[in-house]
Amino acid sequence: QVQLVESGGGLVQSGGSLRLSCVASGRTFSTYAVGWFRQAPGKERSFVASISWSGYSTYYADSLKGRFTISRNNAKNTVYLQMNSLKSEDTAIYYCAATTTTRRATSLEADYVYWGQGTQVTVSS
Repeated sequence: QVQLVESGGGLVQSGGSLRLSCVASGRTFSTYAVGWFRQAPGKERSFVASISWSGYSTYYADSLKGRFTISRNNAKNTVYLQMNSLKSEDTAIYYCAATTTTRRATSLEADYVYWGQGTQVTVSS
């Protein structure tokens, strides 16, 4: 069993930056690929970024490449999402998730077994 806890969300002005953290419990976290997803008001949850178990492979939603960066520190059981040049359309609840079905970075929501409770990001224009 893995428990995930996100933090780092908040209110930021357009053009600003935030770094989200996802801290996991469980000794085997370093063997899981991890992803970030987001759900904006009135919209379905969508893929943001993912990272392989080793951290060597990453995968991003096309529209977010260049602004968002995912990374991990397995010694701290933590995955990060650095978000720069934020826009109002980035306003959403951001969730981290871990998959046990693959060690590779994946965008498929169905691959993810464990989910955090989410952290709210609000970008004001």
